[in-house]
Amino acid sequence: MSDYTLSDDTRAKLKDVSTASIATALYKRGLRNQFIQGVVPVAPKDENMVGQAFTLRYIPAREDRNPITVFRNPDHPQRVAMETCPPGHVLVMDARKDARAATAGSILITRLALRGAAGVVSDGGFRDAEGIGALDMPAYYAKPSAPTNLTLHEALDINVPISCGDAPVFPGDVLVGDKDGVMVIPAHLADELADECTGMESFEDFVLEEVQAGTPIIGLYPPTKEENVQKYEAWRQKTGR
Repeated sequence: MSDYTLSDDTRAKLKDVSTASIATALYKRGLRNQFIQGVVPVAPKDENMVGQAFTLRYIPAREDRNPITVFRNPDHPQRVAMETCPPGHVLVMDARKDARAATAGSILITRLALRGAAGVVSDGGFRDAEGIGALDMPAYYAKPSAPTNLTLHEALDINVPISCGDAPVFPGDVLVGDKDGVMVIPAHLADELADECTGMESFEDFVLEEVQAGTPIIGLYPPTKEENVQKYEAWRQKTGR
């Protein structure tokens, strides 16, 4: 869907940017629905998840199509997705926000991690969640869920536009996940948002220091008082930011 390739420079910048800053930058551009609703980290990580989207779409399972024997099919889309998601990408699963059955378990997600994926996001459940949380690779889900995906989901399409937690996700979009959740950046905006949000993070670190020192918020955030603009410039020179 996109011929954009996430550069090492942009990836590194987004590693240090919060989803809150990204949400604000997207809001300034009129984009209000890029936060994946209802997903949380399986286990919080110290480093942001950053990678381009590789997608898997589930539809509601129909009982005559989803016996346990379908996993014997080497072309089963769930298994194929785990083996074809490119290194450095994030596997994003559309489970229609239905976490009553898992979308994957620790064995498949471990395979995904060992193949070099940057992360995994599902708006459904994961089984064996404790094992997934122990991986270094970031993972986000709605909640733990023991039933196999076949109970309620049929994996159907790979790398097509999907909805995940009500957010539109196109293959190649850039996902950033932190301890708050996951933002979806349209691919064509990733580089400029990385630059803009790096500056936002710098300013907000300055503001937090000022607030902790007792500075009133009015005139500081946003910096409508010239004295605060000057203080920020002096802070940048001092800190190199």
